[in-house]
Amino acid sequence: MSEDRDTLAALAARVDQLESRQHIVDLTSDYCHGFDKRDFDRFLAIWSEDCVWNIGPPFGTFRGHAGIREAVLDVLWPAWEESHHLSTNHIVHFQDADNATCVCDVDCIGTLTGDTDCQMVGATYSDTLRRTAGRWKIVQRDVQIHYFNPIPGAPLKAPQG
Repeated sequence: MSEDRDTLAALAARVDQLESRQHIVDLTSDYCHGFDKRDFDRFLAIWSEDCVWNIGPPFGTFRGHAGIREAVLDVLWPAWEESHHLSTNHIVHFQDADNATCVCDVDCIGTLTGDTDCQMVGATYSDTLRRTAGRWKIVQRDVQIHYFNPIPGAPLKAPQG
């Protein structure tokens, strides 16, 4: 009887970790969709109240939901006329059932406000995550920008149909 309970508990823990891993990866997808589609509520929902978003140079570090609001509404969205993020290579490590880290790579292509040339950004996101009240949130995101380059003569255009 005890062996059956142990087996079920181990299985439940494995299922919880699989579901948690998917929720953590989904946070990055919600980040990308929220930012690119200018859906601030979706974007804000991924962050814990006490979060730190360390974007690094040239943008800076932002703290808490007020900092996220400032970063997005006052700094980033005014700078980017259009953006398209692609994230991949998610590696999730669990410290325990409610704490994890995730590292992923991201490419972003877009146009800066007032510029017709396309910009290409490559970065790595390193996240610290916590589950509170059954929901995973980003506690800290450190962004390491590898390159931030214009692509001269490559404007983003809608398909001609």
